[in-house]
Amino acid sequence: MKREDLNTAVARASVVELPGLIGDFEAAKAAAWARLVEGPAPQSLTEAPDRNVSAAEAARRLGMSRDWLYRNAAKLPFTVKIGRRVLFSARGLERWNRNGATR
Repeated sequence: MKREDLNTAVARASVVELPGLIGDFEAAKAAAWARLVEGPAPQSLTEAPDRNVSAAEAARRLGMSRDWLYRNAAKLPFTVKIGRRVLFSARGLERWNRNGATR
């Protein structure tokens, strides 16, 4: 609903209807605040941007060798290929570690 629609509703309501209209506005306002407070925050507010890390950094974080990482890159969900380069999503790598993926 646009602001001008709200203003039109107020202008057209009789004095007797205004208390009910105000109650409807308050209910809508409460529902909007509840969505903001209870709902998940937008990703841009909760997480830093994802960044790609090198095989050496990914291997260090996983406690695996770089060779193992390259051999298994096609099966790993956090692998990022850019042309011939193989990099690894830092966020995906952390999520995979957190979930206790079988290695």
